[in-house]
Amino acid sequence: MGPTYPGVYVEEIPSSVRIITGVATSITAFVGRALKGPVDKALTIHNFADFERFYGGLWNKSNMSYAVHQYFLNGGKDAVIIRAFSPQADSINQFVGQAKFKRTGFNGYFVSSNPGIWCANLNIKIDKNVDLDLLAEDNTLFNLTVTEANAGATEHFPNASTKPDSSRYIKALLETESNLIRIPDISFENEIVPQDTAESKFILEPNSASDGNDLIGNDIVKSLYLLDKVDLFNLLCIPSFSESGPNISDRRLAYKVALTYCEKKRAILIVDPPESWHDKDLAINGMKATGDEQYVARDKNAAIFFPRVKSSDPLEENRLRLFDPCGVIAGVIARTDSNRGVWKAPAGIEATLIGVADLEVRLTEDENWDLNQIGVNCLRLMPGAGLVVWGARTMRGDDRLADQWKYLPVRRMALYIEESLYRGTQWVVFEPNDENLWSQIRLNVGAFMQSLFHEGAFQGTEPKKAYFVKCDDETTTQDDINKGIVTIIVGFAPLKPAEFVIIKIQQLAGQEQ
Repeated sequence: MGPTYPGVYVEEIPSSVRIITGVATSITAFVGRALKGPVDKALTIHNFADFERFYGGLWNKSNMSYAVHQYFLNGGKDAVIIRAFSPQADSINQFVGQAKFKRTGFNGYFVSSNPGIWCANLNIKIDKNVDLDLLAEDNTLFNLTVTEANAGATEHFPNASTKPDSSRYIKALLETESNLIRIPDISFENEIVPQDTAESKFILEPNSASDGNDLIGNDIVKSLYLLDKVDLFNLLCIPSFSESGPNISDRRLAYKVALTYCEKKRAILIVDPPESWHDKDLAINGMKATGDEQYVARDKNAAIFFPRVKSSDPLEENRLRLFDPCGVIAGVIARTDSNRGVWKAPAGIEATLIGVADLEVRLTEDENWDLNQIGVNCLRLMPGAGLVVWGARTMRGDDRLADQWKYLPVRRMALYIEESLYRGTQWVVFEPNDENLWSQIRLNVGAFMQSLFHEGAFQGTEPKKAYFVKCDDETTTQDDINKGIVTIIVGFAPLKPAEFVIIKIQQLAGQEQ
């Protein structure tokens, strides 16, 4: 509506700039054994207290549990946990090792919500002490109380019913609200309820609970498929998973499949050194292996760190023992991202290893040099700084490869931009593919890149030297338009870490001023 009389008029015009929000950069996925917790889905946790609540905390058969603890100790914020499980032959295989709770003389029973001997501490009680008026409407009503004795957790379900059409149907209640027990499909639900008001207890059937077997490579591979349903993770850790001894072929298999997921999800695989790498020479020989003997592919989405770390074990009177470094490294990366940004190399005197008492191998400068130039990131004891990360290269970091993804922060920065722009340009789909759309894309993507430039993410003192965004009739031809394609080209000048700082000193000979 136009103006109707003299004066000042204000109109709000919608902005053509759609905000592109940068994604998270250090969400870490962990895969391995755990004392308890779901085996059919991945859970996101935010601190180690969450891990204790859902997965049972530290467990001497779970290297993953220690890695998660070290991750949060070193600055990690968010973690995705995948519990791998290998059922034993004598477990109740149809429930993947879930324990069975029965009462004498009846067929109906409960099972634990997930497998493990942890459920031996469950106390399950039911009674008929419900409201008489409600009982008159539904004679199957009962109360259910489940207590996990050692954890102090209690779940109470009053006025539960065995009728499928009831809003308090017990099977549905347990599936949506209980972290402890379930009713299997083959259970006779009408036989779990006592016919009088006396309290009934359910007893754990002997040999029905199991912590499962030691994991092998195929167990990890099967569990990795749960990453399909994970929206975003940036780092992937697979701590050593065979408790009976090192099996390098299993780790090769796990890493091979993991790299496929990292490519798909734009993530970085943090590779731990094999247990057999006890010194620099063994590490170098291992990195030179090819074919079937190759430990892990020289992929741009992977980075290896050496040596293993020594930390105290709270479950063994705080005695020192060796651990894979992946949890510590992921924590350091998360801390660096938070303090400095994803473009900062997670290495140097600020990249201290918190909670680490020593290293399996103390490397000299010469040994560090030999390993660094073939793409191995070293952990070092540095005077005045303590134990630190002293390398930031990908598996493509061998000097002889001269690869553009040589440096870890450069690769991670590219993945961050790719993922952020992928998510932030979804609005483009089905829009008219013409100059108007291209100019909006240039504006929106350019605004995102400009914000990174102001944060110091790129080289260059002015935007045109730091990045460019191109989307026009050169990137998107008429043939592309006919095929429904719009092409955006984004370039940036990455900040590369200063690995070698050269100091030149000239001594004056006492000249007169």
